[in-house]
Amino acid sequence: YCKMWADAQKDLDTLLQKEREEFLQPETNLGKVSKMLATSYIQYMEIFRNLAAAYDNLIHRQKRAAIRPVLDSVMGRILEIKREMVKLDNSECQYLDDILMELNRPLEDIEIPIPKYFIEENLEVLQQREKTLDEILLNAGLQEQKPSKAVTLPEAIKLIQVAERARQGRSRAVFMKKIYLEEKRTTKQEEQTGQSPDDAATCIQKVWRGYIQRKKTEKMREEEMIFLGIVSAFIFSSCFQTAPPHLEATSSFQKCAGTVRALQDDVQDEISFKDELKETEGPHIKETLQDQISQCFTECRHITGRFPDYPPEKAGGSKAIFSEKSPEQVIEELAAKQEAEKTDQKGGNEKEQKEKLKEKKPQKAGKKEEDEGWKMGPSNFLSILEEGSSQFRVFWQNRDNESDFLQDHDPELIKEGKREEVEEEIRVQVAELMEEKLRNLKLHVDGEKIGTQKKGGVKLQVMLSLAHRTIDSLYQELAEGGLLIKAQAVNLSDYIGTYDCLRSSLRGTGAQPLPSAPDVRQLVALYGILPLGSQMVHENAPLVKSLLLAGPTGVGKKMLVHAICTETGANLFNLTPSNIAGKYPGKEGLLMMLHMVLKVGKELQPSVVWIGDTEKMFSKAAPKGEDEMNSKRLGKMLPQFLKALKAKDRVLLVGTTARPFEANIGPFCKVYQKIILIPRPDYMSRFGKYFKSSWFLWKHFILQNGGAFSSLENLSCLAQVSDGFTQGHILDVVQTVLSELRLLQMPRKPLKTVEFATSLARHIPVYKTLLQTFEVTF
Repeated sequence: YCKMWADAQKDLDTLLQKEREEFLQPETNLGKVSKMLATSYIQYMEIFRNLAAAYDNLIHRQKRAAIRPVLDSVMGRILEIKREMVKLDNSECQYLDDILMELNRPLEDIEIPIPKYFIEENLEVLQQREKTLDEILLNAGLQEQKPSKAVTLPEAIKLIQVAERARQGRSRAVFMKKIYLEEKRTTKQEEQTGQSPDDAATCIQKVWRGYIQRKKTEKMREEEMIFLGIVSAFIFSSCFQTAPPHLEATSSFQKCAGTVRALQDDVQDEISFKDELKETEGPHIKETLQDQISQCFTECRHITGRFPDYPPEKAGGSKAIFSEKSPEQVIEELAAKQEAEKTDQKGGNEKEQKEKLKEKKPQKAGKKEEDEGWKMGPSNFLSILEEGSSQFRVFWQNRDNESDFLQDHDPELIKEGKREEVEEEIRVQVAELMEEKLRNLKLHVDGEKIGTQKKGGVKLQVMLSLAHRTIDSLYQELAEGGLLIKAQAVNLSDYIGTYDCLRSSLRGTGAQPLPSAPDVRQLVALYGILPLGSQMVHENAPLVKSLLLAGPTGVGKKMLVHAICTETGANLFNLTPSNIAGKYPGKEGLLMMLHMVLKVGKELQPSVVWIGDTEKMFSKAAPKGEDEMNSKRLGKMLPQFLKALKAKDRVLLVGTTARPFEANIGPFCKVYQKIILIPRPDYMSRFGKYFKSSWFLWKHFILQNGGAFSSLENLSCLAQVSDGFTQGHILDVVQTVLSELRLLQMPRKPLKTVEFATSLARHIPVYKTLLQTFEVTF
């Protein structure tokens, strides 16, 4: 994984150099721009995949700390490039088949990998939160305790076999222990009697020659592998053999536990290093800071004739003092301020003329930009990527990783990082002392009296404040009211479907094809999972506060909402109109409910606020009852709710709708920034003969529900007959056919295609007219 990290950094350096040459220059050929963006997007995706794998598997804490900002910055850069691609194509879905073919890459390379650290680094907190939520729901009667399942006969036999084999193993161990003790007793008796020198020498020679020969053989084998050029394959096959299915969970748990232990040891070492630095270097740092600040006060008084004002903490505190360069520069700044004051006292005619000139200049600049063509927008992540690359070259590129078998920490790197923290802590202490000293100097030398600065009044937000309520009480109230629900454990990869092979030909005719299942997975990962999983990405990447999933009933909208929560460990708030009916009536009740959700969501972020059937809040028809009136009021409050969300708040509003054409499109689209249209599954997703089994629906659902295939089943026929039906229809059909009785009859009565076709005929398909209505709406 160290080699994987090094290769990813090398590819990243090459890509950054390429961006400096291509993206900073204006380009008028939009086709060339689209190709450049698509190529960079694919290359960043590969780097992201390698860095995520290296970060998830490395144990060395300092290496993980070096990879983490680069990994987050690569995710943010992918989102920035995606934003430019959307602006250029005026579409959320880009079709990169031609670019992938040129780069000799499969379609799977543009699948978004989900980093494991989204969950693993907060595993204890998430487990405790889940336990608390289960207790609240059980006490409120909203969740039933899971009954203990009856053990089947094969499971009981397996359990007895395991216990019997364990008993035999223990008895065998006791027997071998007795033999070992007897041999040890006899060897002690021989030692007491003593061996002859010849026998002792022969014994030593035998052990030593065997050891030397084994070492020589091992070295010869390594040289042979290197000579044949298959050493990497040998190491890979020996180190990464797949474990049996019943041992994979245990090995992953042991690996995670080992990582946690290593991180805990590193944290204890950091604390000890920090205490050591405070004792050894702390007094010297404190004395140096006091001398520098005192010298700055004296120099400023010689120049200006009075002591300066101590900079406030908002302006940087004592850091602003250290940024002062020299007395000459201070004189120049004062002279510039005096000239600015003189110019401010002049008439307003000159100001008006300058304002007119300023108004004219942007127009000229805008014309120039139009003539110059497309240019890449500014990035918040390129500087972090360059800094991470330089840090890798300095500290990690030439480091010998083979000798560091234990993957232990580097003390010098820890001291360097902790030295900055110690300096910051001492600087705060010194700032308090020097501020008091400055007050005394002004009072006794300059004769000035320093009053307390008046603090500006804090603006009260429109949203209600529940400062007297604790987060635990609000959390409990929302859970008991059914607004905070438990997310289902589904992953984004469980949303099954493959690529539409005909989309390139459709786009060639000028038509805009509907997104396929992989496109939906990519958009949900880009706009929902990656920003919620990483604080750095959410703060610096293009901010997406709201997301709308639109599609017919049964296409998996609700499943995708639960997948976002599962992949990021987010809380799930259900504000569906049918769920909040009668719970918080009136405008004040809805406002209090929104503020409770906002406060808990911010405090326990990441959080997802889900609104199902969201078109009812923006319905064109007049409200008939109090519940419909409340849902419309909530729709009017959503813009204020989104305005209260800042870049630091990992809270996402997700709406789902099956009938968006019944809503008032203006305010509807104003609330939701990104709209993802989810279509019916195509033929390849339903059948998928030439793809792996987890990519097509019929076979996956039949195997998942305990079914088995026979020669009497025709998947091609099922895929053809189920044209127009959604994933929910197919799953319901499979669960209806594969009942408990039918599973018992399966060995003597194999499944037939007609059984599924008969059950499928009871469902109403999604017709093309409805899909056309979706396309026209958005």
